[in-house]
Amino acid sequence: MQTLNQDIKEKTFKRVYLLFGDEPFLVNSYKKRLREAIAGDDTMNYNYFEGKGQDVKEIISLADTMPFFAERRLVMVDGSGFFKNSAPEELVNYIAEIPESTCMVFVESEVDKRNKLYKKVKDNGYAAELKKQDADQLMRWAAGILAKDGKKITRQVMEYFMERTGDDMENIRMELEKLICYTMGREVITKEDVEAVGTVHVTNRIFEMVTAIVAGNTRKAMDLYEDLLTLKEPPMRIMFLIAKQFNQLLQVKELAGKGAQKGEIASKVKVPPFVAGEADGAGEGVYEGADSFLCGVLCGIGGSGEDGEVVGSVVGGVVDR
Repeated sequence: MQTLNQDIKEKTFKRVYLLFGDEPFLVNSYKKRLREAIAGDDTMNYNYFEGKGQDVKEIISLADTMPFFAERRLVMVDGSGFFKNSAPEELVNYIAEIPESTCMVFVESEVDKRNKLYKKVKDNGYAAELKKQDADQLMRWAAGILAKDGKKITRQVMEYFMERTGDDMENIRMELEKLICYTMGREVITKEDVEAVGTVHVTNRIFEMVTAIVAGNTRKAMDLYEDLLTLKEPPMRIMFLIAKQFNQLLQVKELAGKGAQKGEIASKVKVPPFVAGEADGAGEGVYEGADSFLCGVLCGIGGSGEDGEVVGSVVGGVVDR
């Protein structure tokens, strides 16, 4: 990202860029920033291609066209699939021939780094892999957004905020906007503010549900399950997420038993350090809970009834074990 930020700031653009990665917020953000920095409101020198099956000859023809009363022409190709499958040889060979007056930007959701086109772009421009950010990076980013609006927040409250929102950057941004509006006229954001206007992310509701299951709290587990159904979450997806959460809990317990620290555990299990700490404190009931959950799932699969009834009976049965 440092290279992209520097190019945008200094307006010294490479002839070709590739934006990809598992953080769509960052991919879309840099897509917009490059568009604004290179073409601005100029529609005459901007060409956009979206989706698969694009005419490579047309893309090359436009890229070869001199910009009209402007320094550069921007050609953006979004979701072409050229980087996942075999890329057109004509386009692969063209990358090194892109005129200095043209900037070509590819935006892709799936990329095979063995792909010829990927290698050509990397050699002649810049391939930016925009990955999911870790907990510290997300907290610094969120704190920066708040600081621009003159807001302050303690690390403890920020961790609580992150626990509720999850790691989706678009969701975090929307939740921050709500907090900024709610605390208008005040400088410091408190835990009470987060609770007042914040929305708990589905993944975090699942974590609360699993915690309730492990603790044997039937009412809380079923209330959380009903909340998720109200939010239109498919019952079988809820079951999948519960299974995933149990799997993470078991991994955390195993690593902690081997003496691993929170940071190491968080890295290996792919959860924020503060979540790893909470997971480690879940107690020995997690083993019995996971076994009961698996037995319940296997029995449910062999039974009959609607998905919602099956998952509800599994959750209730595990808690009442």
